[in-house]
Amino acid sequence: MSLLSRFIAFTSITLKRFIFTATLIVSAITFVTVTATLSWILLRQAEDVSRRNSDAAARQILTAFTQAMEEGRSLADMTRIIDSYESSFPGHYEIAVHPAKSSTPPPAAAPAADSAISKAFATGNTQHQQTFTSFKHVFPLKAESRCLACHTGAKVGDILGVLAIDEEITANRNALLVKILLAFLLLLPVPFLMSFLVSRFVNAHVGNALERLHRQVCSVNSVADLTKLAPAFDNSELRFRELTDIFGAFGNFVSRIKDVAVGKEMLEFEIKVLERFIITSEAIRDWKERVNFLLREVNKVMPAYTIFCIFQIEEEAYDIEVFWLNPPSPETESTIEEIIRQRASQEQLTRNLPASTKYIHNIVNARGGTVDLDPQEIEMQTKSLILDMPQIGGVVGIGVQSQTVLDPVRSLVINGILTTLLNVVGSIKAIYKYTRDLEYYATRDPLTNLFNQRVFWELLHYEVGRSERHNNRFGILVIDLDNFKLVNDTYGHIIGDKYLYRVADTIHDNLRLGDILARYGGEDFAIVLPEADEEQVFVVASRIREALAEMEVTTTDGTRLRGTASIGMAIYPTHAQTAKDLFLFADNMTYKAKSLGKNCIIIPTGDDVVEVFQKSSEMSRLLMLALEEKRVIPYFQPIVTTATRKIVCHEVLCRVEVGGNVLPAAEFIEIAEKLGIVSRIDSILLEKVFQQVRKVGYQGSLFINLSPKSLIVKEFVPTIIRLARTYQIRHETVVFEITERETVKNMTLLEGFVADLKLEGFKFAIDDFGSGFSSFQYIRRLPIDFVKIEGDFVRNMLTDPKDLAFVKTLAVLAKEFGIQTVAEYIESEELLTVACDLGIDLAQGYFTGRPTADLIMKDN
Repeated sequence: MSLLSRFIAFTSITLKRFIFTATLIVSAITFVTVTATLSWILLRQAEDVSRRNSDAAARQILTAFTQAMEEGRSLADMTRIIDSYESSFPGHYEIAVHPAKSSTPPPAAAPAADSAISKAFATGNTQHQQTFTSFKHVFPLKAESRCLACHTGAKVGDILGVLAIDEEITANRNALLVKILLAFLLLLPVPFLMSFLVSRFVNAHVGNALERLHRQVCSVNSVADLTKLAPAFDNSELRFRELTDIFGAFGNFVSRIKDVAVGKEMLEFEIKVLERFIITSEAIRDWKERVNFLLREVNKVMPAYTIFCIFQIEEEAYDIEVFWLNPPSPETESTIEEIIRQRASQEQLTRNLPASTKYIHNIVNARGGTVDLDPQEIEMQTKSLILDMPQIGGVVGIGVQSQTVLDPVRSLVINGILTTLLNVVGSIKAIYKYTRDLEYYATRDPLTNLFNQRVFWELLHYEVGRSERHNNRFGILVIDLDNFKLVNDTYGHIIGDKYLYRVADTIHDNLRLGDILARYGGEDFAIVLPEADEEQVFVVASRIREALAEMEVTTTDGTRLRGTASIGMAIYPTHAQTAKDLFLFADNMTYKAKSLGKNCIIIPTGDDVVEVFQKSSEMSRLLMLALEEKRVIPYFQPIVTTATRKIVCHEVLCRVEVGGNVLPAAEFIEIAEKLGIVSRIDSILLEKVFQQVRKVGYQGSLFINLSPKSLIVKEFVPTIIRLARTYQIRHETVVFEITERETVKNMTLLEGFVADLKLEGFKFAIDDFGSGFSSFQYIRRLPIDFVKIEGDFVRNMLTDPKDLAFVKTLAVLAKEFGIQTVAEYIESEELLTVACDLGIDLAQGYFTGRPTADLIMKDN
């Protein structure tokens, strides 16, 4: 069985081998069977012929023997007759006569003696007997009346004896077997030939069909290859009904799986295209560059010549941006413009594109080959999506021109892609606009569009350095509007904002070309006048004061408001050699102008210089004394949730007791930074805050302002951790505010500082978020938990749509980054309600609670 199993396994390795082996076995068995059957039949026929011949010959001998007996011949004569026959066929016949008187045959006849002779004596009938080697014929010799003369003792019918004739057939049989064997050997190649021919015939049809199937299956290496499978075979090639049925079923399977394959291929195709539409935080520097990038990325998945976008820029004005992968020919440009116009009309744009519609063509690869397309080709290969109403970014339509559109299945996918692309392009342009606005308002005052305080300081520092290098003089003016609070209180913030806007325009119109004007804050303006001496600065200041006196702002009740201002001035390097001292000097001159009755310009004298710096020196002395005596006092301002209005945390504000007065940080922080004692003040403040937290058992969060100057002190971080451990303060309840009062020039240093405290579980917030562009660098590069939106924007958002949009944008941006928002300067119920509606999480201001030295417990 083991040998048979191995044989079967060997012959079943391949179909061709199995067919050949099986055919050979069947042919061999058939050949042997047929040969054996025919041989048996031939042998039987030969035996029958031999039997008949033998019987005829025996009867001939019997006739001759009987005739001799009738003639009365002697026994010797009978013997000679027998010998003559035996000699005629030597070794072929053996003839013997057995007389009845002898019960035992004579010795000569002993070999022939058998049961046939006995039966012949017993029955008196002729006996025929066949053995493998001979035919035996036994004839009884019965007495007749004419025999009685010689056989006197016999009666008619008695058995006188038997004639036994034994014919040898071995030689004839062997000769026949030799002939059969020769015929077998001659015909032996026939089974092999038949096996070869049959297996070749079967393999030519079954094997080839299976080989084709095998090649097709092996050709499938991806889902896309499934679509290339042949759906069916030619029935004339198969010949066999079973193969026709099998491959017919396979064809149906291929047709069904092609649909699945096409579906999956299209899904993969769509995913590959959509992957190119991901908007990253660093990608929206130029929205056109981003669309160019999208077109290049789309071409990695499908060939596309162009993408066009329709934007509504005004009520009845449209811009169409066409982005080409390679430069188009003038004819192709004109054709695509006409097709876009037709598509907009066919798809029922709210308003047909006017003749004034502006087409802007953008080239991705300016060095690429010229695109020259046939108009009919463009028409057939263009897919578009036009909307009734503009979406985000003002986009109202999108389209793509690609050969892929001709594929009906992919065309359906492109429909979905266009919808996504429309939203992506609209979002890109909107984000670009918002980002540009954020960048603009990071350097500009949103009400007056003048530079803000941060830019003023940067430009003032720059001008100091430039004037020092070139040995130039320059001046600054600090302008404080007189009685502006009265305008706001009497006529409201809308008139107040209008008044400020007119003041800014009036001042700007009276400056020299190159002078730098900034809104420093509230009703204060600051001006840098490059390359100007004291006389030139005074001339500009006088011109401004006179122009403000002539300016008119009409209120809703018809009242005409005029402007007056107190103006202080300072000259570099006459009055100070640093930016801070120069501004401090001019600011003191402004206060002096106010104290002298307002609406005047103060020209500094030598006594003013001495007085200002004496005051500065005295403040420095008192501040150092307060620091030695640790007269740093923490104040706490409540922060509430906009939804429930419950107190959940506090901001810690630094106060210093100097000469019996409690000074806010704004009055001493610049001097403290100049003296290099800010980090010491911060450390004392932290310790006193933690002491009070532990004393009252406060469980809420604390927002603590940190000066960037503290970051360069190596011991500051260990000090924070040590104090928190000493007073058992949970790290996650402490939120450090990073302020832009002093720009951190080494971002790596700040990142390391934040990372160290983040690892300890502390949290971070950006203070005055939106007041400077570095806020956005912070939010991108640092793990920020909170942003506190600049109070000037919050305070004016009820009256200024720009401020409202700005606050909303900042809130949305923070939410996208997963950062909680805090609105500052909440001074009314209305502001708190709007902050809540905008999705801002927390709020603080005089309406929610003023700063106090007592730490109020959280609301229950």
